[in-house]
Amino acid sequence: MSTKQTPVNKNQTIELTFEDITHDGNGVGKINGYPIFVTNVLPGEKAKVKVIKVKKNFAVGRRLELIEASPDRVEPPCNVFYKCGGCQLQHMSYDMQLKVKQNQVKSALAKFAHITDIPVEPTLGMEDPWRYRNKVQIPVGEKDGKLITGFYRPRSHDIIDEMERCIVTSEVNDDLVDIVREIANELGIPAYNEETHRGVLRHIMVRTGENTGQTMLVIITRTNKIPKQDEFIQRILEKQPNITSIMHNVNPDRTNVILGKKIKCLWGEAYIYDTIGDVKFAISALSFYQINPKQTKVLYDKALEYANLTGGETVIDAYCGIGSISLFLAQKAKKVYGVEIVPQAIQDAKKNAKLNDMDNTEFIVGQAEEVMPAWKENGLKPDVIVVDPPRKGCDEALLHAMVEMNPKRIVYVSCNPSTFARDLVILTEGGYKLKKVQPVDMFPQTSHVECVALMSRMED
Repeated sequence: MSTKQTPVNKNQTIELTFEDITHDGNGVGKINGYPIFVTNVLPGEKAKVKVIKVKKNFAVGRRLELIEASPDRVEPPCNVFYKCGGCQLQHMSYDMQLKVKQNQVKSALAKFAHITDIPVEPTLGMEDPWRYRNKVQIPVGEKDGKLITGFYRPRSHDIIDEMERCIVTSEVNDDLVDIVREIANELGIPAYNEETHRGVLRHIMVRTGENTGQTMLVIITRTNKIPKQDEFIQRILEKQPNITSIMHNVNPDRTNVILGKKIKCLWGEAYIYDTIGDVKFAISALSFYQINPKQTKVLYDKALEYANLTGGETVIDAYCGIGSISLFLAQKAKKVYGVEIVPQAIQDAKKNAKLNDMDNTEFIVGQAEEVMPAWKENGLKPDVIVVDPPRKGCDEALLHAMVEMNPKRIVYVSCNPSTFARDLVILTEGGYKLKKVQPVDMFPQTSHVECVALMSRMED
């Protein structure tokens, strides 16, 4: 592509002042309105930059030298921060991270929904924004004849083996990954090789119950059997006797997907348990469960506040998963209906309802946009609808089905401000007005932000 119409050329060195940061943590500097994206720079900083890619509407640069540093720049405590890519904001003060996330939500509302008159609340952050992840999935590789574990370098499948600790995951998870790698090494269990599709050990996954201390180890292999399995398990238990569960997941496919479909319990229970507030959850190796339980409680408390339940309401939870939000709502609602397309998740939701003696819940497998019109036909009239969709947002047919059911309030829990703002357009056209938006920092040190929004019928 010709670059004559752009103000910069490939391989050119320029000085650039950064005014903003993208949703994935890259700094944005502009020349005559033309944006140039650069990693590891902060708003307010000035840097010498080499242009490495030029497109019609933007360029990408690499920082060569920092000329003026922001007062919000901090030294990343992780020894592989600049190589890893798992976290994007460790070089930014936590106060600034929270402001950036608030602005991310504001910008998305202005850009995609043209909403600028609703105040976006300051982001609810953590007192201690480290060691918050209750789940880790670490790839296994080989280097110089020895097993290595670590996250991949950005946009590659090269494992960073000099990672000492992952300081956003729990220490128990960190320790267990080290133990499993060392024992597998001693027993000569080979790592899976993506190129040859040979070898055994693909990933090590650990889940921890934040409030129960229970731990599940999942060993993910290409093969149906783990070499020296009995000795492997015995030695793991000797080193870490407090494990609750050891699972074996088989993934024989050439794929980037971590978990395969076949799973069996090698030792202990097939579930671990955790609590969020007063609600108890059974978590399997395949369950979706929020990875930051402390902030999940903050998020769900806000959703419950916005739902404004007094005990007489009927609530629908679309995308209900294992019933985590549904059961939170069921504490205050008359009846909660949950719908989810994944059968295993609905099984878990029913199990969790039983676990908490919540018989005012009903869970159904299906697509919400198909199930909800059938519910409406049968006379179901929800007072509140709650949605917590994946990053791609709600299916358009679901948004129309929600409007058709005409609830008093819609509570939207979002993990992607852009798709949330896009969905708001349809809900606004359907007669709902955005009332409140509260960002919550579920993933400190990363550029991700969640938010909870309240919408009410315009006549209310």
